Amino acid sequence: MNVSDFAVPSVAAFVALVSLVQRVDLFGEFIEGAKEGLATIKEIFPSLLALVLAVGMFRASGGLDLLCGIVSPIAELAGFPTECTPLLIMRPFSGSGSVAIFESILSSCGADSYAGRVASVMLGSSETTFYTIAVYFAAAKVKKTRYTLAAAMAGDFTGWILSAAVVSAMLM
Repeated sequence: MNVSDFAVPSVAAFVALVSLVQRVDLFGEFIEGAKEGLATIKEIFPSLLALVLAVGMFRASGGLDLLCGIVSPIAELAGFPTECTPLLIMRPFSGSGSVAIFESILSSCGADSYAGRVASVMLGSSETTFYTIAVYFAAAKVKKTRYTLAAAMAGDFTGWILSAAVVSAMLM
């Protein structure tokens, strides 16, 4: 047994102990939290569903392959591995889609390959930007995102470019 096996039960016991000491109705608070959670789900679900459907349709229609064909030569000129282009395109939209593409890169190229390493760094240094904006802005009921998308995509773009540059520098 590891110490980590006791992490969740320890936290639960600590919360129960603190609620007993402070005389807090733990069950009542849990029910209130669950009600708030369900209300939040009700608010963000339409945005989340629309995004998931759009990503699925984009991949199924061949749009991802078409866009990869356009972006790959440009990415290759920048020293970015063409095997990672689908990950580059999918990452801002879907975490699960990105992980599936990442696993495909690792299985076809290998984890220690240049593409595998760049994909690993890229996955860790970028965000599912559109997913995050859809969920958090819907939860906060924000209608105008202002400069959020531009700033987030600039950060993602920087992470993508630097992932290839850092991996190249470390392989030398």
